[in-house]
Amino acid sequence: MANPLPSLLAGVVFGLALAAPPGPMNAVIAEESVNNGWLAGARTGLGAMTADIVFLIGSLLGVVTFVERFPTVRAVMVGVGGGLMLYFAYGAARDALDDVETVPAGGAARRAATGFRKAFVLALTNPYQILFWLTIGVGLLEPGELDVLSYTPYVGADLAGLLVVRTGSPALIVGFFVGITLWITGFPAALRAAQRRVETFAPVVAGASALVLAGFGVVFLVDAVRTLV
Repeated sequence: MANPLPSLLAGVVFGLALAAPPGPMNAVIAEESVNNGWLAGARTGLGAMTADIVFLIGSLLGVVTFVERFPTVRAVMVGVGGGLMLYFAYGAARDALDDVETVPAGGAARRAATGFRKAFVLALTNPYQILFWLTIGVGLLEPGELDVLSYTPYVGADLAGLLVVRTGSPALIVGFFVGITLWITGFPAALRAAQRRVETFAPVVAGASALVLAGFGVVFLVDAVRTLV
Protein backbone atom coordinates (compact mmCIF):
# COMPACT_ATOMS: atom_id res chain seq x y z
CA MET A 1 0.00 0.00 0.00
CA ALA A 2 1.35 3.44 -0.96
CA ASN A 3 2.50 5.74 1.82
CA PRO A 4 -0.02 8.65 2.00
CA LEU A 5 2.36 10.93 3.95
CA PRO A 6 4.08 12.54 0.92
CA SER A 7 0.68 13.34 -0.59
CA LEU A 8 -0.54 14.73 2.73
CA LEU A 9 2.52 16.99 3.11
CA ALA A 10 2.28 18.10 -0.51
CA GLY A 11 -1.34 19.05 0.09
CA VAL A 12 -0.31 21.13 3.10
CA VAL A 13 2.23 22.97 0.93
CA PHE A 14 -0.40 23.70 -1.72
CA GLY A 15 -2.90 24.87 0.90
CA LEU A 16 -0.39 27.29 2.38
CA ALA A 17 0.66 28.46 -1.08
CA LEU A 18 -2.94 29.28 -1.95
CA ALA A 19 -3.78 30.97 1.35
CA ALA A 20 -0.62 32.95 2.13
CA PRO A 21 -0.08 35.38 -0.81
CA PRO A 22 -1.37 38.94 -0.34
CA GLY A 23 -4.84 39.51 -1.75
CA PRO A 24 -8.40 40.47 -0.88
CA MET A 25 -9.00 37.45 1.39
CA ASN A 26 -5.96 38.13 3.55
CA ALA A 27 -6.83 41.83 3.60
CA VAL A 28 -10.24 41.01 5.09
CA ILE A 29 -8.73 38.52 7.55
CA ALA A 30 -6.15 41.08 8.66
CA GLU A 31 -8.69 43.86 9.11
CA GLU A 32 -11.03 41.65 11.13
CA SER A 33 -8.17 40.29 13.25
CA VAL A 34 -6.73 43.60 14.39
CA ASN A 35 -10.08 45.29 14.94
CA ASN A 36 -12.22 42.47 16.32
CA GLY A 37 -9.85 39.84 17.70
CA TRP A 38 -8.34 36.47 16.83
CA LEU A 39 -11.72 34.70 16.74
CA ALA A 40 -13.07 37.14 14.17
CA GLY A 41 -9.95 36.76 12.03
CA ALA A 42 -9.96 32.98 12.20
CA ARG A 43 -13.65 32.72 11.39
CA THR A 44 -13.17 35.15 8.51
CA GLY A 45 -10.54 32.78 7.15
CA LEU A 46 -12.95 29.91 7.72
CA GLY A 47 -15.45 31.72 5.51
CA ALA A 48 -12.91 31.81 2.67
CA MET A 49 -12.04 28.14 3.21
CA THR A 50 -15.72 27.20 3.19
CA ALA A 51 -15.93 28.79 -0.25
CA ASP A 52 -13.04 26.55 -1.34
CA ILE A 53 -15.02 23.54 -0.13
CA VAL A 54 -17.95 24.77 -2.22
CA PHE A 55 -15.62 25.10 -5.22
CA LEU A 56 -14.28 21.60 -4.55
CA ILE A 57 -17.79 20.18 -4.64
CA GLY A 58 -18.58 22.35 -7.66
CA SER A 59 -15.51 20.99 -9.46
CA LEU A 60 -16.63 17.43 -8.79
CA LEU A 61 -20.09 18.23 -10.13
CA GLY A 62 -18.86 20.32 -13.06
CA VAL A 63 -20.44 23.57 -11.81
CA VAL A 64 -17.17 25.54 -11.83
CA THR A 65 -16.57 24.57 -15.46
CA PHE A 66 -20.12 25.66 -16.27
CA VAL A 67 -19.44 29.14 -14.86
CA GLU A 68 -16.30 29.48 -16.96
CA ARG A 69 -18.13 28.46 -20.15
CA PHE A 70 -20.59 31.34 -19.82
CA PRO A 71 -18.67 34.65 -19.68
CA THR A 72 -21.76 36.65 -18.74
CA VAL A 73 -22.35 34.58 -15.61
CA ARG A 74 -18.70 34.91 -14.65
CA ALA A 75 -18.73 38.66 -15.36
CA VAL A 76 -21.76 39.19 -13.10
CA MET A 77 -20.07 37.24 -10.28
CA VAL A 78 -16.85 39.22 -10.69
CA GLY A 79 -18.77 42.51 -10.81
CA VAL A 80 -20.62 41.68 -7.61
CA GLY A 81 -17.33 40.75 -5.99
CA GLY A 82 -15.74 44.03 -7.10
CA GLY A 83 -18.62 46.06 -5.72
CA LEU A 84 -18.48 44.22 -2.40
CA MET A 85 -14.74 44.77 -2.16
CA LEU A 86 -15.18 48.52 -2.62
CA TYR A 87 -17.89 48.50 0.06
CA PHE A 88 -15.69 46.55 2.49
CA ALA A 89 -12.75 48.82 1.61
CA TYR A 90 -14.85 51.76 2.80
CA GLY A 91 -15.52 49.94 6.06
CA ALA A 92 -11.83 49.16 6.55
CA ALA A 93 -10.88 52.79 5.85
CA ARG A 94 -13.47 53.96 8.38
CA ASP A 95 -12.02 51.56 10.97
CA ALA A 96 -8.55 52.91 10.28
CA LEU A 97 -9.74 56.47 10.91
CA ASP A 98 -11.73 55.51 14.01
CA ASP A 99 -8.81 53.44 15.38
CA VAL A 100 -11.07 50.73 16.82
CA GLU A 101 -9.25 49.09 19.73
CA THR A 102 -11.93 47.16 21.59
CA VAL A 103 -14.93 45.02 20.79
CA PRO A 104 -18.15 45.93 22.64
CA ALA A 105 -19.24 43.49 25.35
CA GLY A 106 -21.16 40.59 23.85
CA GLY A 107 -20.18 41.68 20.34
CA ALA A 108 -17.27 39.29 19.67
CA ALA A 109 -19.44 36.45 18.37
CA ARG A 110 -21.47 38.81 16.18
CA ARG A 111 -18.32 40.36 14.67
CA ALA A 112 -16.82 36.91 14.05
CA ALA A 113 -19.97 35.77 12.25
CA THR A 114 -19.95 38.96 10.16
CA GLY A 115 -16.36 38.29 9.09
CA PHE A 116 -17.25 34.73 8.10
CA ARG A 117 -20.11 35.88 5.86
CA LYS A 118 -18.02 38.67 4.37
CA ALA A 119 -15.13 36.40 3.37
CA PHE A 120 -17.45 33.64 2.15
CA VAL A 121 -19.28 35.93 -0.27
CA LEU A 122 -16.08 37.56 -1.48
CA ALA A 123 -14.42 34.20 -2.06
CA LEU A 124 -17.36 32.89 -4.07
CA THR A 125 -17.06 35.88 -6.42
CA ASN A 126 -13.25 35.86 -6.55
CA PRO A 127 -12.13 34.99 -10.12
CA TYR A 128 -8.71 33.93 -8.85
CA GLN A 129 -10.24 31.17 -6.75
CA ILE A 130 -12.50 30.12 -9.60
CA LEU A 131 -9.45 29.99 -11.90
CA PHE A 132 -7.52 27.94 -9.34
CA TRP A 133 -10.23 25.30 -9.19
CA LEU A 134 -10.46 25.23 -12.99
CA THR A 135 -6.73 24.52 -13.33
CA ILE A 136 -4.64 23.38 -10.37
CA GLY A 137 -7.64 22.37 -8.28
CA VAL A 138 -8.96 20.04 -10.98
CA GLY A 139 -5.45 18.61 -11.32
CA LEU A 140 -5.42 17.74 -7.63
CA LEU A 141 -8.67 15.81 -8.03
CA GLU A 142 -7.78 13.84 -11.14
CA PRO A 143 -5.57 10.72 -10.92
CA GLY A 144 -2.02 11.38 -12.05
CA GLU A 145 1.32 12.65 -10.76
CA LEU A 146 2.47 16.05 -9.53
CA ASP A 147 6.09 17.20 -9.23
CA VAL A 148 5.57 19.42 -6.18
CA LEU A 149 9.00 21.05 -5.78
CA SER A 150 9.30 21.85 -9.48
CA TYR A 151 6.85 24.72 -8.86
CA THR A 152 9.23 26.36 -6.34
CA PRO A 153 10.14 29.89 -7.57
CA TYR A 154 13.68 30.36 -8.93
CA VAL A 155 15.00 26.89 -7.95
CA GLY A 156 12.21 24.70 -9.30
CA ALA A 157 14.37 23.26 -12.08
CA ASP A 158 17.01 22.14 -9.57
CA LEU A 159 14.42 20.50 -7.29
CA ALA A 160 12.43 18.76 -10.02
CA GLY A 161 11.88 15.09 -9.34
CA LEU A 162 12.65 15.21 -5.62
CA LEU A 163 9.02 15.07 -4.47
CA VAL A 164 6.57 13.53 -6.94
CA VAL A 165 3.18 12.63 -5.48
CA ARG A 166 0.06 10.96 -6.76
CA THR A 167 -2.84 13.31 -7.37
CA GLY A 168 -6.45 12.33 -6.94
CA SER A 169 -5.77 10.84 -3.49
CA PRO A 170 -7.85 11.77 -0.42
CA ALA A 171 -4.61 12.44 1.51
CA LEU A 172 -3.67 15.23 -0.91
CA ILE A 173 -7.05 16.93 -0.54
CA VAL A 174 -7.00 16.56 3.26
CA GLY A 175 -3.51 18.04 3.38
CA PHE A 176 -4.62 20.92 1.17
CA PHE A 177 -7.29 21.99 3.65
CA VAL A 178 -4.95 21.36 6.60
CA GLY A 179 -2.57 23.88 5.02
CA ILE A 180 -5.34 26.45 4.66
CA THR A 181 -6.40 25.84 8.27
CA LEU A 182 -2.85 26.43 9.49
CA TRP A 183 -2.79 29.78 7.71
CA ILE A 184 -6.21 31.06 8.74
CA THR A 185 -5.46 30.33 12.41
CA GLY A 186 -1.78 31.28 12.46
CA PHE A 187 -2.05 34.51 10.46
CA PRO A 188 -4.59 36.17 12.81
CA ALA A 189 -2.55 34.99 15.82
CA ALA A 190 0.60 36.58 14.38
CA LEU A 191 -1.25 39.83 13.71
CA ARG A 192 -2.62 39.96 17.25
CA ALA A 193 0.86 39.30 18.66
CA ALA A 194 2.28 42.15 16.58
CA GLN A 195 -0.60 44.40 17.63
CA ARG A 196 0.29 43.93 21.30
CA ARG A 197 3.79 45.25 20.56
CA VAL A 198 2.97 48.14 18.22
CA GLU A 199 0.39 50.65 19.41
CA THR A 200 -0.50 51.97 15.94
CA PHE A 201 -0.65 48.51 14.33
CA ALA A 202 -4.44 48.27 14.02
CA PRO A 203 -5.07 51.47 12.01
CA VAL A 204 -2.08 50.73 9.75
CA VAL A 205 -3.37 47.22 8.96
CA ALA A 206 -6.93 48.50 8.47
CA GLY A 207 -5.66 51.20 6.12
CA ALA A 208 -3.56 48.74 4.13
CA SER A 209 -6.53 46.36 3.93
CA ALA A 210 -8.69 49.18 2.60
CA LEU A 211 -6.16 49.93 -0.15
CA VAL A 212 -5.86 46.25 -1.15
CA LEU A 213 -9.62 45.74 -1.23
CA ALA A 214 -10.19 48.96 -3.16
CA GLY A 215 -7.52 48.03 -5.70
CA PHE A 216 -8.90 44.56 -6.32
CA GLY A 217 -12.45 45.95 -6.35
CA VAL A 218 -11.60 48.35 -9.17
CA VAL A 219 -9.76 45.63 -11.12
CA PHE A 220 -12.70 43.23 -10.79
CA LEU A 221 -15.26 45.85 -11.82
CA VAL A 222 -13.21 46.83 -14.88
CA ASP A 223 -12.88 43.16 -15.83
CA ALA A 224 -16.63 42.64 -15.45
CA VAL A 225 -17.51 45.70 -17.53
CA ARG A 226 -15.12 44.70 -20.32
CA THR A 227 -16.60 41.21 -20.45
CA LEU A 228 -20.20 42.46 -20.53
CA VAL A 229 -19.50 45.18 -23.09
